[in-house]
Order: sequence, then C-alpha cells, then structure tokens
Amino acid sequence: MPRIIKHPELRREELLNHAQALFLTHGYDRASLNDVIAAAGVSKGAFYHYFASKEALLEALAERFARQALAGVQDVLGDPALDPLGRLNALLAKSRQARVETAAEAWALFETMFRPENLVLFHRINLAASAAFSPLLVEIIRQGVADGTFHTFDPEGVADIVMQFGMATHDVVAKAIVGGSDADMDTAIEALEKRVRLYEIALDRILGLPDGSIRIGEPGYVRAVMTARRAGPTAAVPSKIRKRS
Repeated sequence: MPRIIKHPELRREELLNHAQALFLTHGYDRASLNDVIAAAGVSKGAFYHYFASKEALLEALAERFARQALAGVQDVLGDPALDPLGRLNALLAKSRQARVETAAEAWALFETMFRPENLVLFHRINLAASAAFSPLLVEIIRQGVADGTFHTFDPEGVADIVMQFGMATHDVVAKAIVGGSDADMDTAIEALEKRVRLYEIALDRILGLPDGSIRIGEPGYVRAVMTARRAGPTAAVPSKIRKRS
C-alpha cells in the first residue's frame, strides 16, 4: 500500500488536534509527548520536525486559539457603521464573548501557565496573542487619531499597553489557583474586576477620551471566565454573558 504524503501544514494541524484532545481529556501534565505521538500515528522524528517540545505544542495551540479569535472579529474592522471608538469597543466586546465561550476549554489547556515555574511559558503564550491582535488595535487607533476621535502620538505604544493588561493580572490569577478555595476565588474575582475598571480608565485617559468611553469588561464577565475553570471544558456558558456582543 503506497505511503500517504500529507502537506506539512495539514500534518501540523493534525498533531495539534491530537494534542488538544489529549490535553483536554487527561490534562496537560498527564498527557505525555509519547501519548501525542502514538495518537497521531507518526514517528518521533516526524513529530520533532514540527514541535521541539511539549511547551512548543502548547504555544502553538495558543497561537491557534488567537487566530480563531481573530477570524471572529474581522467584520468589525470593515463595518462602515462604526466609528473608531465604536470599532474598538466592538472588538473588545467580541473578544470578551469569545473568551467566555471558550473559557472552560482554555483553562483545561492553559492553566499550567499560571504555575510559578511556567512564567516564561506564560509570557510566550501572551506574545502569541499579542502578535495576532496588536495590528488590529494599531489600525483602529490610527483611524481614530486621523479623524480626531483619539489623541495619542503613539498608536503602537497604546496597543502594546492594552496587550500588557492580560500579563499584569498573572499574579492575581495564580494566587487564586494555588489557593483553590471559594474565598480565594472570590478575592481574585474582586481584584480582577477592580483591575479591569482601572484599565478602562487608563485607556480612556491615554486616548484622550471621557471616562467610561471604553469597555474592557462587563457585569459578570470576570466571574464567568474565572469560574469556568472549575466547571470543566463541557461547562455551559452563562446565557447572560453569551447573548451580549
């Protein structure tokens, strides 16, 4: 029987699919590279042609999550009914919705990032998300500067600051995970909700907007994302969050 030769990108996606399925079923720590290689039916040499390590697999899964999220917001950029502020808020709203809808699955895959020994991996995965979304933010901010909606001399710098928001919440989330109790989780949710409000004010000021112009969060958003970790990847998304855009 002739050997089937697959396109490299197709083979890479298949490896990611097998890895994601195993990580979701058994957990990132319990699923070994040998498990992934066996499930994919490839040799070790073929596997290492695509991924140098287990961490590289996780990073690639994060990049794929970012690409999928990016595809879901493309219509915002070209919507002629939206001014730059409306476009920015619509982008943030769609990003919130996507995070809530994929929260349980994302926790199952990426919770390991929040362990102290995996801080470098956390930064690498956040860089993957930044590489996908920063160009969108820069384009929207430039449009706003051009029509006088936003007032900043450095659109790229503002986009970098927005992407840093997620990295700045690492310690709060990590403490909630390590603590594990309901009280730890409630404390973390309260701290994150305060941080989101602070970031909204900061972004308004950086862009020369009145307070309350930009919405990074919404009522129930932080709690929905944080508590999805305990519910598992098949958890239902709260309807009050899912229906908002």
